[in-house]
Amino acid sequence: MFLGLKYMRAEPTMDTFTPQQRSEIMRRVRSEDTKPEMTVRRLVHRRGFRYRLHAKELPGHPDLVFPRTKKIVFVHGCYWHSHGCPASALPETHRDYWEAKLRRNAERDKLTLRELRKAGWHVLTIWECQTRDRDRLASRLVRFLAEKRDG
Repeated sequence: MFLGLKYMRAEPTMDTFTPQQRSEIMRRVRSEDTKPEMTVRRLVHRRGFRYRLHAKELPGHPDLVFPRTKKIVFVHGCYWHSHGCPASALPETHRDYWEAKLRRNAERDKLTLRELRKAGWHVLTIWECQTRDRDRLASRLVRFLAEKRDG
């Protein structure tokens, strides 16, 4: 089963936008400074942690980088990174294209994690759907960022 297909709608729905409108909508999808990312950044900053943003020299251009402690936080959109929650359901149109694209994204994510860990980074991935429970998210972030690392 492809990552999240169990949440597919029972009946196919047609896109309510023209191809040109859909293209414009997709063109506006952001990769940086998204709402979930901003939520994580505010929570971390409020708790006294300082970080670098989108380090282009690191694999995957991590969202938040804590160089002194060699920790990284990625904030992944559930759909774009195939989380498997209801928000990651595939669209009914152009299924082959989306399955292939999202599979490549997931493979790239795995490779990025492997490269970062091999280089000595400790990585936490926060999913978009996990940013809704702010108290739980804050606890998880503080636990990750405050824990001491071996080596």
